[in-house]
Amino acid sequence: MPFIMSKVSVPVGAAQEVQLKSRLGKAMELLPGLSEKYLLAGFESNCRLYLRGNSEPVAYIEASLFGNERHIGYENFSAAVTEIFVDVLNIPPQNVYIKFSDIAAWSVGGMYFDRS
Repeated sequence: MPFIMSKVSVPVGAAQEVQLKSRLGKAMELLPGLSEKYLLAGFESNCRLYLRGNSEPVAYIEASLFGNERHIGYENFSAAVTEIFVDVLNIPPQNVYIKFSDIAAWSVGGMYFDRS
């Protein structure tokens, strides 16, 4: 299961949150075997984030992904996620940062998954 957590320095309204969630779900299809069906997403708005010493519109996004250690589709996914935050929240593309984490093991509902 992929998990995308975003922290942004701007307010996010309910309609914008739904738009972000839906578009991130669509972007998941750029990664092998994934879709919104598997996505867990979280949003934190109005975060006190400082970039280059200034308080300006910025997004820090963590994408934790399981079983894609060769990073297939990451380049297209990165471009899509950046575009989403630019379009929905008007954050300049140079202020959208994405951190990728490879998940080696995962558990959900008491079931354990390991990529080995």
